[in-house]
Amino acid sequence: MKIISGILILITAFLSFKHGWEGLTMKPEAVNMLTELGIGEFAGKVMSVLTLAVGLLILFPQTFFAGNLLNAALILLIMALSLNAGNLKIALIEIPFLLMPLVLIWLGHPLKK
Repeated sequence: MKIISGILILITAFLSFKHGWEGLTMKPEAVNMLTELGIGEFAGKVMSVLTLAVGLLILFPQTFFAGNLLNAALILLIMALSLNAGNLKIALIEIPFLLMPLVLIWLGHPLKK
C-alpha cells in the first residue's frame, strides 16, 4: 500500500505543478478553459497558486491531509463551474481526479509513522 500511495503522491504532485504553472503562465489552453467556465484571469491565477500549493503540501506527512483536502475542493469547484457552464464533459473528466485525493487520504502518507 505504501508503494501505491507513493506513486499516487508523485502523480498528484506532478499534475499539480504542471497545471499550476500552466495557469500562471496563462497558456492558450488554460485561458480557453477558464473563459469557458466563467472564471476571470485573477481568479484563475489564485486557483493556479493554490494548485501549486497542493503539489507542495502533499509531499510532507504533516500537511498531507490539508493538501489533499484542498486538491479535492479545487477539483470539486472546477466540476461545479463546468456543470454551471453546461459542460458535462469536463465535469465527467474530473471524476477520476476527484477520487485520487480521496484515495490518498484513505491510504495515508507512506512516510508517516
